[in-house]
Formats: sequence, C-alpha cells, structure tokens
Amino acid sequence: MTDTNAAEPTRIAFVCVRNAGRSQMSAAFAERERDRRDLNVEILSGGTRPAESVHEGVIEAMAEVGLDLTDRTPREIGTAELRTCDYAATMGCSTLDVDAIRDDVDVRDWALADPGGADLDRVREIRDEIEGRVAALFDEVE
Repeated sequence: MTDTNAAEPTRIAFVCVRNAGRSQMSAAFAERERDRRDLNVEILSGGTRPAESVHEGVIEAMAEVGLDLTDRTPREIGTAELRTCDYAATMGCSTLDVDAIRDDVDVRDWALADPGGADLDRVREIRDEIEGRVAALFDEVE
C-alpha cells in the first residue's frame, strides 16, 4: 500500500497511443476519485502519438456522467516521464516498451477497446468499464 498522505504525491499515469479516448476517460475518473477520497495523487495522461483532439463520442459520454473533457488536449508521454510514476495503466495499445519501466513502476495493461469511431452505446460501455477499473486501482492505492 502506498502512503497517499506523504509529502510526495503518488503518481499515476494513463497511457495509450492517441490520448484521445481511454486514457482521457481514465484520467478524468481518477481525478474524481482523488478528490472524493482526498488523496495526495498526481494524475498524468498521455499518448505515444497524440491526436489533435479528444474523440467527440468520448466527450459526449463523459458529459453524461458529469465530467467535462471539452478542454482536454492530447499530449505526448514517454518512458522517462513514466519512470517517475508509481503506477501506469496502459489501455492495450501503447507503443511504449513497458518492460523497460516495470522495475520502477507498477504497470497494468487494461486491454480496453478503442472508443474512437465507436457508436455512443459502445463508448458508454467502455466508459463504464474504465470507471470500475479506476475505482479498483484507487482502492489499492488508498
């Protein structure tokens, strides 16, 4: 168990290729969990080849649960930044060599379906699965 009230925050990263769907949803749910639980947790989200914007269907599905992703911008994340994290969750599509960081970081591969281009019902299913996985991760962190 990580001491989430220590001076240094627990760092959690959510990583995929485009940083336009799954990792963005994960980060938003993680921010909500952090705030609800009042934990000292820093959340990072990034992609190995970031898109220009978050998928519209993802923005719509997240708005349905009260989370606004309209101001989010996909960004790049690399191995050096991930080495500073305590946990990293990949979405099943990362092109990072996660074996290179496993000695330093607790890596989880969530192998989630890509919401990009999916119909809204499918995006909702992916969203709900992510919400459960994030809550379970925070149960461990806490």
